[in-house]
Amino acid sequence: MSETLEFQAETRQLLQLMVHSIYSNKDIFLRELISNASDALDKLRLESLVNKELDVDTDDLHIRLEIDKDQRTLTVRDNGIGMSHDDVVSLIGTIAKSGTAELLSKLRESPEQQQRAELIGQFGVGFYSTFMVADKVTLVTRRAGESQGTRWESAGEGTYEIESLEDAPQGTTVTLHLKPEDSEDQLFDYTAEWKVREIVKKYSDFIAWPIRLDDADTPLNSMKALWARPRSEVADEEYNEFYKHVSHDWTDPFETIHMRGEGTFEYEALLFIPARAPFDLFSRDGKRGVQLYVKRVFIMDDCEALTPQYLRFVKGVVDAHDLSLNISREILQQDRQIQVVRRRLVKKVLTTLKEIKEKDSERYGTFWTEFGRPLKEGLIDDAENREALLDLVLLSSTHSAEQPTSLREYVERMKEGQNDIYYMTGESRATVENSPHLEAFLAKGYEVLILTDPVDEVWVDQVAQYDGRQLQSVAKGQVDLGAEEIAPERSEGFAPLLSWLGAKLEADVKEVRLSTRLTTSAACIVGDADDITPTLEKMYRAMGQPMPHTKRILELNPDHPLVGGLRDAHAADSDTPGLAETAELLYGIALLSEGGELADPSRFTRLIADRLARSL
Repeated sequence: MSETLEFQAETRQLLQLMVHSIYSNKDIFLRELISNASDALDKLRLESLVNKELDVDTDDLHIRLEIDKDQRTLTVRDNGIGMSHDDVVSLIGTIAKSGTAELLSKLRESPEQQQRAELIGQFGVGFYSTFMVADKVTLVTRRAGESQGTRWESAGEGTYEIESLEDAPQGTTVTLHLKPEDSEDQLFDYTAEWKVREIVKKYSDFIAWPIRLDDADTPLNSMKALWARPRSEVADEEYNEFYKHVSHDWTDPFETIHMRGEGTFEYEALLFIPARAPFDLFSRDGKRGVQLYVKRVFIMDDCEALTPQYLRFVKGVVDAHDLSLNISREILQQDRQIQVVRRRLVKKVLTTLKEIKEKDSERYGTFWTEFGRPLKEGLIDDAENREALLDLVLLSSTHSAEQPTSLREYVERMKEGQNDIYYMTGESRATVENSPHLEAFLAKGYEVLILTDPVDEVWVDQVAQYDGRQLQSVAKGQVDLGAEEIAPERSEGFAPLLSWLGAKLEADVKEVRLSTRLTTSAACIVGDADDITPTLEKMYRAMGQPMPHTKRILELNPDHPLVGGLRDAHAADSDTPGLAETAELLYGIALLSEGGELADPSRFTRLIADRLARSL
């Protein structure tokens, strides 16, 4: 008995977007179906090797394409792992992936058809692409080891029918009831044998299982694993199509890395760096994209043991020769051979990026725009490769508003006598550029790195130096810019005011002192050398970590009229009405000038309004 169910709301929206000509090249529907069938065969082969109780025939695993010109149908069959009834509902009736809502939002915001196509390609919706070319899709499947099958059918309009079957063959059969040919809409006749052969050769020639047409036994594809072939024998177009197969991206990769490990532990690796960041790059549920094979046998997707988190954007395949077929993720994390492979993969990726940076800075800049943020995460997590990562970093600085700089370029531009690499973190470039902390540095011509990514707050505390030069925050500790020290007698003249301010602002600051870093502003707030920054403190609290409030230091510009006037007023009568309010305003101004947040904004604005009113 069949039942009619509704698609999940987001699935229905996505179907509508896909059906209405989002792709200019509709041929990819067959690539997606063949990729799904290949995955099903991979999983059955692995299951049969690991689970000896599974009673299945694996002697002739294959994919078969069947054309019926009279009925205008194209069928894709595989005798792979198959699906249960629940699998069909969860995998096809809904989109059981995180990030769907974000994808749909981006699709609606993308007016260009090509941009929409690339977004859907990145998401990898696969099966849903069939509705671009078919008025109706019928799926029959039975999971290996189960006796009952499932039939699923839909026209892609919002509902689907599903029923149980007693005589379904093992594996999955997808039958497309094709739309009429429409050359203006790039909708070809997919019952034409030449067209089917052309698509298979172009997109799926590397599939490791035989793809047969109708009753013929001769495969349409070469079945040669690209990673096992010498690079000289593989065309760029083949690499590009394989990348699209493993990544579900629509664009060609930014870079291809083909490597082989020999000796006591042999393996082949074919890795790809995407041309642009996937939408879920910073999603908590985002996955890493390297698949693990053992002697051409698929073991697992998303093999976390092979790449660190900061290289999660790298896609590809690693085929190891000497691992057990039933190795688990937990065992992989501890396997010494896998750890060796991981180190080699990381070094190869970083070396490749360094070569690109040295040969084509503009091309590397394009990469950094897409993947610079996750790469900087490696400065925190990967001490072994920290020096290599530091050479890859591009950062904004006061040297140029448009062009980022490398640390090497910064060092080469350092002024004579400058010992440290100066930087400042903040929420935006404008906030940092207008900060009073920079005044003396800019006045003396010192370049300051402008760090505005949230991850910058963390890695600068982990990285002590570069090329023997200390990384020094302009907003922390004492600074030595070669300026003359404040004369002792002048310091003594301000001592009573500093002591009084320290007592009045005790709840907010731990010290009040004179500054050598200010030229035009009256005051600024700085931290001790080892203090956590306010931004980092806020980040930890947002993550639910309890953090004590860190008191900082208020520095005063002894040459500013406001500071001088405050000193004189305090010396004349420290009990003068309004003097304490002036101290409060001075601290608030310093806090706001660095982009900080006032504890009581309404009180601050009221104090300013009262002062303005009395001055009129």
